[in-house]
Amino acid sequence: MEPFDFRTDSLSALFAPRSIAVVGASSSPQKIGGIPIDYARRFGFDGALYAVNPKAAQVQGLATAPTLRAIGEPVDLAILAVPAALVDEALDDAIAAGVKGVVLFSSGFAEIGAEGAAAQARLAQRARAGGVRLVGPNCLGLMNLRRNVYATFSPAPGAGLVQPGRIGLVSQSGAFGAYAYAMARERGVGLSTWATTGNEADVQLADCLAWLAEDPDTDVIMAYMEGCRDGPRLRAALALAQQRAKPVVMVKIGSTELGAQAAASHTAALAGDDAVYDAVFRRYGVLRARSLTQFFDLAHSAAVAGRPRDRAIGLFTLSGGVGALMADDAAAQGLDVPALSDAAQATLREWVPFAAPRNPVDITGQVTNDLSLMERSARLMLEDRGFGSWMGFLAAAGASDAFWPVLRDLVASLRAAYPDTLLAISTLLSPARRAELEAMRCLVFADPSDGIRTIAALAGLSAPTIDAPAAPHGEAIHLPAGGLSEPQALALLAEAGVPVVPHRVVHSAEAAADAAETLGGPVAVKIVSADIPHKSDAGGVALNLQGAAQARAAFERTRDSARAAQPDARIDGALVARMASGGVECIAGVHRDPVFGPVLMVGLGGIHVETLRDVALRVLPVSRDDALAMVRELRGFPILAGARGRAPADLEAIADALCALAGFALRAGDTLQSVEVNPLIARSRAEGGCVAVDALIVGREPSNLS
Repeated sequence: MEPFDFRTDSLSALFAPRSIAVVGASSSPQKIGGIPIDYARRFGFDGALYAVNPKAAQVQGLATAPTLRAIGEPVDLAILAVPAALVDEALDDAIAAGVKGVVLFSSGFAEIGAEGAAAQARLAQRARAGGVRLVGPNCLGLMNLRRNVYATFSPAPGAGLVQPGRIGLVSQSGAFGAYAYAMARERGVGLSTWATTGNEADVQLADCLAWLAEDPDTDVIMAYMEGCRDGPRLRAALALAQQRAKPVVMVKIGSTELGAQAAASHTAALAGDDAVYDAVFRRYGVLRARSLTQFFDLAHSAAVAGRPRDRAIGLFTLSGGVGALMADDAAAQGLDVPALSDAAQATLREWVPFAAPRNPVDITGQVTNDLSLMERSARLMLEDRGFGSWMGFLAAAGASDAFWPVLRDLVASLRAAYPDTLLAISTLLSPARRAELEAMRCLVFADPSDGIRTIAALAGLSAPTIDAPAAPHGEAIHLPAGGLSEPQALALLAEAGVPVVPHRVVHSAEAAADAAETLGGPVAVKIVSADIPHKSDAGGVALNLQGAAQARAAFERTRDSARAAQPDARIDGALVARMASGGVECIAGVHRDPVFGPVLMVGLGGIHVETLRDVALRVLPVSRDDALAMVRELRGFPILAGARGRAPADLEAIADALCALAGFALRAGDTLQSVEVNPLIARSRAEGGCVAVDALIVGREPSNLS
């Protein structure tokens, strides 16, 4: 991807202002224009604070100015708490006063319809021209808890402050943001920055992500997203967070059609294809939370423990049954549970003859007689295999006052000896004791299964996928708008490196007969028409034809059927193709997502696509490793791998075909709407690898860009 300029320096006036002015300041600390002043004074903002109100001499003990310009001092951040009708005047005043950032609470813009959207667009254009960064409109504002900046009218801080911490939280929804703030307070989760973006006339969620990625006070980023208007901007922000080793935990709504409609009407967000969002999140190592509990658990765990260096985990237990449960959970979550070496297992048996020393290591209740067994076993495991993560199940021992010093010393010793290992304990602990272990970067779980799932999620961050070079091989391709004929599509894909079935284009029944003789073996005859993309539905396809006579008859039959089904369609002869035998039917293609652009897809073909939707997606560009990973993550992959004695499909050939499709899409650029190969027959290497049997390409005018 091309580097993206987020202008993060300009955002610092919003998130870390040295001076704040409230326009529409109120003397009532319960009103929208009064709450930010009350918070600033009550919670210790140590910068300059100004009140702008032309109708009052002072508010809440502050002398007022009639305008921002009248203040006569630099203002980093102006909070506009005025009706929509007065916003234009207030923004002009901010620009004239040299204000760097504006938080706009006012509603009545894009969220109310086309007229409001037009007014919002004009507002954004004026702010941009005036060099002002704008959060909102229709937003709840922002907070920087480490700097005591409370540029919000949310009542949540008034009910109790969140402790300063190292987790940044940004939400497109003000209501969700306020609730998340309250949850953070109740759970004892410390925040660095809190922001709501509302209608995103200027500053988008992606800009906030980028600022937090560069913020030295933030280690983990939490985000709530309803939709995205600028896919490249979001991808660049997530890539920046990944480069800065800042885990991103995301709640993304709109995963169903009903949910997407609701999102589109709320803060005027555009909800895209949820599966594409999943593909984007996977590329950049985003942890997608499916509940508020998971949202906070993942963020808190990432802040405490960070990322394990690999997916290998050592499991220690005092209960064989729970050890088996953890091992099953680890396997289900894709973690690696390698056995200890024979030497290490022999040593454990010397210590406890009836121990289970493989991994999980069950040291049994013998630990009661020799508390040193825990640390000795843990060190032996980590020295032997160097696991990226280690988790110990200690039953209810953590609730014992006598056992607590041993547990605390165990964690301290392991942390000192293995500073880069993710440590986790599953036991029952008081909040104070849990906090003491977490201060040593050790995760604590009451439920061992929760621990395994969390570690697996964090392990997914350890090996980010890096974008392949965006420049494709070959010259640019300019596709005409509309559908191409199948021969045109096959020719373009063959030139791009996609293997296609041997075929001939014919314009008469006799030519069809000659082509069948030349190609040999069973053939298919398909009418050629860019006006009929689904030829089978029009009776325009005949399969498994043997010899010249059958091909001759099929030419006339398919032509007549297609003309009867669609009299206005232009028919340009027929395509005679050799039938591809054996293999597994797959489908592959690229479609243009309205938010993120070209998206590569592969799946099992036939009924599998229609009924099971067993497909894998990646946003372009992709690497060859990406392509192979897509094939392997299909639920139906065992079929391709050679189930029930079938010869395994040539996975390398499938990956090559996918990369060729991706390269073709990048070369076609904005002129491509979609390209689909269905079926792509995946055969064994001995059978010739994969081959494209049918292809459909739809071009578009570049002026139709979404």
